[in-house]
Amino acid sequence: MMNKAFIIAEAGVNHNGDINIAKQLVDKAVEAGVDAIKFQTFKTESLVVKNAPKAEYQKETTGSGNQYDMLKKLELSYEKHIILKKYCEEKGLMFISTPFDFESVDLLEKLDIPLYKISSGDLTNIPLLKYISKLNKPIILSTGMGNLGEVEIAVNVIKESGNENITLLHCTSNYPTDYEDVNLNAMITLKNAFKLPIGYSDHTVGIEIPIAAVTMGAKVIEKHFTLDKKMEGPDHRASLDPQELKHMVAGIRNIEKAFGDGIKKCNSNEKNTRKVARKSIVASKFIKLGDELSYNNITFKRPGVGLSPIYVDEIIGKKALNNIEEDSFITLNNVR
Repeated sequence: MMNKAFIIAEAGVNHNGDINIAKQLVDKAVEAGVDAIKFQTFKTESLVVKNAPKAEYQKETTGSGNQYDMLKKLELSYEKHIILKKYCEEKGLMFISTPFDFESVDLLEKLDIPLYKISSGDLTNIPLLKYISKLNKPIILSTGMGNLGEVEIAVNVIKESGNENITLLHCTSNYPTDYEDVNLNAMITLKNAFKLPIGYSDHTVGIEIPIAAVTMGAKVIEKHFTLDKKMEGPDHRASLDPQELKHMVAGIRNIEKAFGDGIKKCNSNEKNTRKVARKSIVASKFIKLGDELSYNNITFKRPGVGLSPIYVDEIIGKKALNNIEEDSFITLNNVR
């Protein structure tokens, strides 16, 4: 997909329905240096039944009640989407959003978003997958809660529409995710099984796992972030604050610099160190003209500006052509 990982700052519903908070999230995402900010687009009445229960983590973060009432407060209107996309464009940041229903896909198409991110919750929503894939835009598909067979069905449905531009994100849909539940090796399983670009959508509390995912070949990283983890709402607690997001991006970019071209060679910045740290063949005592060179009268010392110990067999047993002072370099010119 690209040489650098595509980093998505997942604002999600952490704007709490407030356009000003959403704009502040955009500002912080720009400061952190991410590639895109992602929101969530849904019509509550199209997403959940009226009495849908909350997930356990949602009960812990938002108290009792149902999903419908909680989500209704977190909707962004079409007008707010327009404002946000324009604001992102002014800031030079890509605006994307996850649609959760057909109407929301239509809304995002009006905005002409560049790609579609599909949530783990819709991995098995075949009608929605077909609806999005026929638009022939790049698709980033999260696979949380899914097994390999379900991912295969989803991939096949998308490909049947003629859309081959798919990136699969490994994900564990628990908020927050314990380290022992991350299973990063499953990301490699996805890569090997489908021969598609892979990435990782993270719900752990820190920044180590997304960075590790990049070292394992993740081409897309998605991470929730918030202005303040103590804000009211379902996802703030499992999100990074702006400073942590900045550190995560810096960590990923540093790791990418460190990958290099894979050629094992002396780096240009090592050449000075090589002279200082490597050793040369030197006289361990005074050697008279005509003396035979052996391990009794030579040794190996820094700096490495003389004859390398690699060539020791070339001089052992040869005679000195002149007197050689102790600690002086032995060269091929003063032996024969």
